[in-house]
Amino acid sequence: MVSKCANPGCSSPFLYFHQGKLFRIELDAPGSEALDIDTRRARRRLEFYWLCDVCAPSFTLGFKKGVGIVVLPAPVPVLPPLLAAEARSAAVGHST
Repeated sequence: MVSKCANPGCSSPFLYFHQGKLFRIELDAPGSEALDIDTRRARRRLEFYWLCDVCAPSFTLGFKKGVGIVVLPAPVPVLPPLLAAEARSAAVGHST
């Protein structure tokens, strides 16, 4: 159950689904070396994590073997060339 922001440096409580960003992460279940009898696939379990409105724009979540879920810096968005040119133009005060 999600109760607070996944960022250890943040104590924002989880209140609503429309605030922040919810992550659904599928992990190997403990003792999943054996295959599920019905599906013949490794057993998996779902875990949910949440980043609050303040943390979500700057961070994302990842999985590090031997550690578990970790908070990582959010990747810098890459703009398509046309949008990047428009953004540079707008920043300098020019219009296209």
